[in-house]
Parts: sequence; structure tokens; C-alpha cells
Amino acid sequence: MEEEESETTSWSPVQRERLFTFTSISDISGQVDEAIADSGTAKDAEEPSNKRVKPVSKGTGLASLMGPVKSTSLKRIGQSISRSISFKTEARPFPAAPLRPRVKNTPSKRRNSLLWSDTVESISEELSAKEIKRQEVIFELTQGEQQLVDDLSLAKKAYYEPMLKLDIMTENELMQIFGTLDSLIPIHEDLWNRLQTLRGSEGTVHEVGPTLMEWFPCLDSYITYCCNLVAAKALLDHKKQERRVDEFLRLCQESSFSRKLDLWNFLDLPRSRLVKYPLLLKEILRHTSSEHPDLPHLEEAMELIQRIVGQVNSKTGEAESQYYQSSLCFQDDNQRLPEIQHSRLLHCHGELKNSKGQKLHVFLFELVLVLTRPVSHSEVLQFQVYRQPIPIADLLLEELPDGEVGMGGSFRGAFTSTNDRAKNFFRVSSRGRWKGQAHSLQASDSFNKQQWVSCIRQAIISFKDQLNSSHRSLLNQSADSSLDDIADLSIDSDDKVGVDVEMS
Repeated sequence: MEEEESETTSWSPVQRERLFTFTSISDISGQVDEAIADSGTAKDAEEPSNKRVKPVSKGTGLASLMGPVKSTSLKRIGQSISRSISFKTEARPFPAAPLRPRVKNTPSKRRNSLLWSDTVESISEELSAKEIKRQEVIFELTQGEQQLVDDLSLAKKAYYEPMLKLDIMTENELMQIFGTLDSLIPIHEDLWNRLQTLRGSEGTVHEVGPTLMEWFPCLDSYITYCCNLVAAKALLDHKKQERRVDEFLRLCQESSFSRKLDLWNFLDLPRSRLVKYPLLLKEILRHTSSEHPDLPHLEEAMELIQRIVGQVNSKTGEAESQYYQSSLCFQDDNQRLPEIQHSRLLHCHGELKNSKGQKLHVFLFELVLVLTRPVSHSEVLQFQVYRQPIPIADLLLEELPDGEVGMGGSFRGAFTSTNDRAKNFFRVSSRGRWKGQAHSLQASDSFNKQQWVSCIRQAIISFKDQLNSSHRSLLNQSADSSLDDIADLSIDSDDKVGVDVEMS
């Protein structure tokens, strides 16, 4: 009755801290070439060895942008798309490539973390503790820009250029995966240079607000980049099935220049940086006194960056929804509900099991709930629609106590405890056109179940609020038109009376 997919992921992508560093970008090419040369001389089939090999951590899969992942937040398209956008789990795990014993375990390098107070010879006694904190946050903003420029340049030099040169991927594929990343480097170099010039002779920055106000509009270019992240992640995961791609990426991840991060970590850095600006600005504001001339500029800058992040977030959500809509495969035309096409947003999506223990991938769009089974095609993962989608207008949700659902029989399930398999269920059903359709769905744990239940409830509430708002708007328009009609009638009657008076 229902089919498969893989395990459910965390609600939102986990942001990884910057813990490592490299000496200089000029060292990268040599390390990449050396790693590639090592892989070229290695034999495809190695002799048996009794050495224990520590597996290298792999990058997350397509459902890494899955979830249930809240799509309406960029902290998801990472905090995914990501959600994911970060989006952690593979919808369908691919066979792991054989690992070669590592000859040498390269120690990871930590990125040097400096404080503003470490960069000045002496701190003026005139600076209050609050002002010192303010300078520290401004310095963190400046240092973060430098690190981002270094990391984006590294992604270009250590990944894009070698893969193009060695024909590991085609130029078109690399352009799809890297998107407009190259155009972001000069944008952040510009802010980095501006912030450096603001430092006075004593190492302090008097006003940073005007500079940020002038620079923040450049972040509009993030709309294009972030909207491409979901498709980029899907293509990257698909290409990792190819041995040459997977081995190259693993060699890079093992090398010291990558700081043990995979390619996706670098591609997702701009998104995570974007959502950090409001947090940094909030901290600067917190340590800015009410008499400081920078205060009104910082408040304006905060409003501006929040508006920009909201716009990028909205467009990214729409792009993610469109991407997954295009990935749906329908068994018949009755499944092609208009609610799917009209959904601008994807509230959440992820893997659940049915009462038979079969895995499904469930999408909660703005206007419809769609159950699917993942199918692998030649290019990217697609999702075959399972049963009939349920419009949010007809959706009923019911939480089920543990042990209430009877588990269906399967050979593998026969060896699993009933108590273990009958937990964390909830039921969705339809009361409208497709009345009688019901699905008992099982989450991976109680926390994941509550995430799904909360997300579905919120989607139903949002739909009702939108419906009520539209209804009130129609009533207001109807009332306004009625008043206009009355006014027109009144004017007409006045004119008629005037005419009658003149005639008499």
C-alpha cells in the first residue's frame, strides 16, 4: 500500500562552526594536484588488509535539504536548502565507494580566532566596557568578511577549477552547482575593504552604520544564488554517484586546505553568512549607547537587512517549492491537483513510514499534502506521487497514542518488536472530494513526530487565516461598491430634482 524512502532528518540544517584554517590559497593547487596524483597511482583493487580503516565522513544527500525542513526560513535553505534548504539525510542512500587506507592522517588546522583587543597595542582608558564590546563585534564582522572571501576563493580554486581542468564534471554541470558564487567574492571584498578603512589610528571604528546602509543593497544578488541552492544540492548528490567525482571530493576533504569540510559546506557559506548579518547588527546595537551618533544609522541598517533577508527568504522558498513540484511524477491526471501548482511555498518535507513500515517522502506544500515514493532517474532523484494528494482545505490531522496503530505484516517487520514499531504515529485524512482516504504515518521519534504535527497544524491555521482574510477583503470590496452605487444614486436623484425645479 505504501513505499520507501530513507530516514527522517533534523528539522533544520546544522551550521558547522569554522574550526580550522589553511595557510594561504596559493598552497592549495599543489595539495590538490598531489592528492590527485596519489589517487592516480593507487590500484583499483587492493590486497586484503587487516588494518582498520576509519571511514571519512560523507557529505549529506539530497534529503539533506529535507526534513521535515521548514522551507520558510533561510536558517533552514542551512539552518536546510537546507532547508536547507541545511536539509540533512539522503532520500535514497547510494552505495559507498570503496575506501583506500590512508597513508597519512593530516591533522586538521584550526582557524586563528582573534579578538579586537588582540590587534591593538593598548586600549584607551577613555573607552567604556560597553564600547570595547562594541569594537569587538565590529571586528568580528570585519574578520568574518575576510574569512568568507578566503573560503569562496578556496571553493573556486580548489574545487571548480581542478574539476573543470580534469574533466571530472562538465562546465555546464559546474555552473549549475556553483551558480553565481564567483560574483559574490568582489561584493564581500568590497565590504571588507570598507570596514578596514573605517579603523582609526587607535584601531577603533567610530561609525559603521552608514557604511552598512550603503553596502547592504548589494545583497540583492543573493536572491539568484540562494534560489539555485536546492537544485545545486540535488545535482551535486547525483554526481557523487560517479566514482571519479566521489573520489576527488573525498581527497579534497581529507586534505588540510579544506579544514575537513566538504564541497557543500563551502557552497552553503554565503547563505549562512547572510542570515548572520542581523545577529551581528543586533549585537552592535546592544553595545551602542543611546547618545552615540551611530545609533540611528544602525537602526536603519537593521531594518534594511531584515527586509533584504526576508526578500531572499521568500524567493528562495518559492524556488524550492517550484523545484520539488517539478520533481513530482504523477501516475494519472487525477493526481494533478491545481493546489500543487498554486502553492508558492513548501512548509516542510521529509521521510515517514506508513503502517506497513514502508517508507514515503511527504511534502507539505502551502495548499496541499503530497505523499510520494522516491524514484531514481538518469539525472536526479524524482518523487512518484502515492495515492491522491490531500488539499489543506480538506486535511484532517489526528495524533495517535503509542500502540494504537496495528502494524502490517512484512517479512522484515516480523522480527521487530510491536512496541518499537507502533510508536510516534499520527493520522492524516481527507473530508472533501477524496473523503475516506486516510494515512497513518510514523515519524522516526517523538520529537520528529511533534515537528510534523506542529507544522501541519500551522499550515492548516495559515490556510484558514488566508481564507478569512480573502473573505473579509471581498466583503469590504462589496461594501465599498455598494456605497459607491448608493452615492451614484444619490447624485443622480439630486440632479433629477434640480432638473425638475428648473422646469417648474
